[in-house]
Amino acid sequence: MSASKKLFGTDGVRGTANIEPVTAETALKLGRAAGHVFKNLQNPSRARGKHKIVIGKDTRLSGYMLENALSSGILSMGVDVLFIGPLPTPGVAYVTRSLRADAGIVITASHNPYDDNGLKFFRPDGYKLDDTIEKQIEHLVFSGDIETIRPTAGEIGKAVRIDDALGRYIEFVKASFPKGLTLEGMRIVVDCAHGAAYKSTPCVLRELGAEIIVDGNSPDGMNINKECGSMHPEQMCRKVYQYRADLGIAHDGDADRVILCDETGALIDGDDIMAVAGLHMLEQGTLKQKTLVTTVMSNAGLDVVINAAGGHVVRTAVGDKNVIDAMLQGGYNFGGEQSGHLIFGDHSTTGDGLVAALQILQIMKSKNSALSKLVACWENFPQIISNIAVREKKPLEELDGVMQLVAQAEEALKSDGGRVLLRYSGTEPKARLLIEGRDQAVLERWSKQICDAVKRQVGV
Repeated sequence: MSASKKLFGTDGVRGTANIEPVTAETALKLGRAAGHVFKNLQNPSRARGKHKIVIGKDTRLSGYMLENALSSGILSMGVDVLFIGPLPTPGVAYVTRSLRADAGIVITASHNPYDDNGLKFFRPDGYKLDDTIEKQIEHLVFSGDIETIRPTAGEIGKAVRIDDALGRYIEFVKASFPKGLTLEGMRIVVDCAHGAAYKSTPCVLRELGAEIIVDGNSPDGMNINKECGSMHPEQMCRKVYQYRADLGIAHDGDADRVILCDETGALIDGDDIMAVAGLHMLEQGTLKQKTLVTTVMSNAGLDVVINAAGGHVVRTAVGDKNVIDAMLQGGYNFGGEQSGHLIFGDHSTTGDGLVAALQILQIMKSKNSALSKLVACWENFPQIISNIAVREKKPLEELDGVMQLVAQAEEALKSDGGRVLLRYSGTEPKARLLIEGRDQAVLERWSKQICDAVKRQVGV
């Protein structure tokens, strides 16, 4: 790899497994760099013994390869490794804090297909790394500045497997649900995407008293996210209707997000969840500074309903990391993304699909209300989101006529409160277009023009 190459994207390191940068060789270098950085961030270690880093993963086949390479790098720097096996990304964040580790790493490519993989890093407090630490790790991978650091004999790290990590996470999640409530009498369809939540989500819901119908809980290393989970929720919606369930819950591969389905089979996305939970928290006086944090991708109807209830909405760039940063800086306790990343700051340091689902379930139980009735509290603006596969991410400003089309569309839509957002994905080779307004036909016309212009120049 050339020194000009960047490893970290909007959510850690990600790409096709066994192709740079997601190779065993680079994972080993990342392990060495991370071991060095976290060893020197805090001295002595949080546990007063040898420094240690937690490693968790989702259910991808390539996780075995990366786990071993990553741990070898960490151990070679004199830092211990704590293996916790397949566990949701928020579970890794929690266990990192629970075990007083110096950092946590989860091997996952989230909602991507099984042939992709990646690495997400957590600080000792369970929050994702800031840009400064990412740059330090990245610099050490490329520069070779730590090549001469080679602990020997008893200074080399050792690896141990933590057998009760799943149990710790299950009890942590259950603590986010009121002790006086149960889920008895509720029937829930669960789709775990053959991913990291295949044990934890069914277990928590059963222990809270729900009757569950489970899908996507038989991972084989290659079926993660395949025609299931939050990326493909159609099967969940059909089963909710078929079994007359109260709702459906679908995760992505690492379960840091959730998409729901109401009792009629209608899909409930992150914006719906934020509207329901945000209004409830405003009613209860628990929404800090009466503020909801979301990204520029969320529907403008959220601003309307939250403002009408006496609250405020803060918008950030796309990415749950940006949402969390804004929450920490502003002292807010709730935020999320339309895609289903929901951060309930009173319970978790990162997006947690199961914690989010439990918050909606407790509202349903406390109000004795069907999910469809709760979601009727707000009105979506018509919105079209398009994903355009691209062969290269040439600056949008350099594409002939594309940004002029965007400007024309914005001008045409602004009188109705509409907007246009065109950007490249930070995790996939795609351009994403969001176009929003009051008139669906107008949106479709502008969407087609802009998408066609992008496809002609950089499309696959």
